[in-house]
Amino acid sequence: RRAALLHADGLDLALIAISSPIGIEALPHDEAHNLIGAHLDGVAELGEEFSAWGPIAVDEPDPDDVDAVLDRGCLGVSLPAACLAGVEHVSAIGYVLERIAARGVPLLIHPGPGPGQARHEAPSTEARWWRAMTDYVAQMHAAWLTFAAFGRREHPTLRIVFAMLAGGAPLISERLQARGGPEVDIRDPLSYYETSSYGPRAVDAMARWVGDGQLVYGSDRPVIEPMRTGREKLLQANAAQLVQMRVRDAGARGVEVHA
Repeated sequence: RRAALLHADGLDLALIAISSPIGIEALPHDEAHNLIGAHLDGVAELGEEFSAWGPIAVDEPDPDDVDAVLDRGCLGVSLPAACLAGVEHVSAIGYVLERIAARGVPLLIHPGPGPGQARHEAPSTEARWWRAMTDYVAQMHAAWLTFAAFGRREHPTLRIVFAMLAGGAPLISERLQARGGPEVDIRDPLSYYETSSYGPRAVDAMARWVGDGQLVYGSDRPVIEPMRTGREKLLQANAAQLVQMRVRDAGARGVEVHA
């Protein structure tokens, strides 16, 4: 069924991202490594229409883990947002970021905890949408602000993709300026924004702010169906261009970067 939906959307390829909010990457290194391997085994069984973002263990992060997931055929690397949420966190994972940039692949940032951050079960009274509208947004804001304000100058060639439009963080950059924050490059040509769970108004606003070419198609399938934005073909083509260095078929019409 998932492959049929992919074809119905006019896509050739979907990149599957691990669900970082459940905290697999933040487990003790060996435990995380084993579960990540099982996840990639599962993606490999889905067929040629699917590839994966390569998650890595963030407890004692090892640049060699980047090579390992790419050597398995992953088209990029993924990290939980907590790994970029603060200058000290960017420094702690700096060697990993350098390896990703050196390999010439994109990095996906997705909401999720970092090492030593316990994942708390939601109380039974909590609405299912609550964390997606609060915790996840705050994590993506912190990751985007940290990277835009401090991380980019340390990693000038890293291509980075922020899931869920970075929670809309670029849209509040005027507030950053008003509060005396550093100047950031809103139209950074190496920073991209994935559109899952957003509709036409949010996507249009981001396009005006960061540029059409920085937005890439994504969805939260199979949990949530994507909303139509009227920009699907452009977003899919942008995603294909983002991963083109490692896509076997250079004629791919469109790619979904987060599923």
